[in-house]
Amino acid sequence: MKTVFITGANRGIGFETARQLAQLDYFVYIGSRDKEKGQRAKQELQGSGLRNVDALELDVTNLDSIKKARRILETKATKLDVLINNAGMRGEVPQRASHIPIEVLREVFETNFFGVIQVTQEFIPLLKKSQVPVIVNVTSDIGSLTLRSDTGWKHYKIERAAYGPSKTALNAYTVALATELKDSKFKVNSVNPGYTATEFNNYTGTKPVAQGAAVIVKYATLDENGPTGKFFSEEGETPW
Repeated sequence: MKTVFITGANRGIGFETARQLAQLDYFVYIGSRDKEKGQRAKQELQGSGLRNVDALELDVTNLDSIKKARRILETKATKLDVLINNAGMRGEVPQRASHIPIEVLREVFETNFFGVIQVTQEFIPLLKKSQVPVIVNVTSDIGSLTLRSDTGWKHYKIERAAYGPSKTALNAYTVALATELKDSKFKVNSVNPGYTATEFNNYTGTKPVAQGAAVIVKYATLDENGPTGKFFSEEGETPW
């Protein structure tokens, strides 16, 4: 049975991604900053008949927490097949580039960028034990410089001067990591689930959560012939 670890999976898109992958017979480890919320998510999935799930306490901004989660996972699994870096934060809005507080920028980047790197680096040794290790970095189309600079784009005027750049930086890290690992078995991609109705955006999204999670699942289940170093959404490849 393949194994997958999803950060920020106790609710929203992360939780639905966990559900869909468990239904595909992956053993899913639910990462949650709050231990109790992670256990509740585990119990909910098990209550629906999905026994192949477990919960791990993990705060992506705390290296000690990440290391502890990795040590616990090593006692439960001999390898990790898929890492989904889903945990993220929006930060206070609006975020105007001309005077966004530096504290907001730092907070958002700590989770959306540095947190992803810390988690990825810590779990790469376990991923290397997989036949086809897959890393999915959950991003946003707001992180696309091509789209953000297009005056005709539907979100051109959105003010997300912390969230958007954090996802642009995440996309750049995806490219850097995929390039480093290009001669290996790794598949590393950025995936945008789209504007999905979850607590993250006060349920203002236009997509149901099952639809948003489906594209993450698609690129989490790549085989050895799958793409790497790309940016995808439901519509296909997205420009950087």
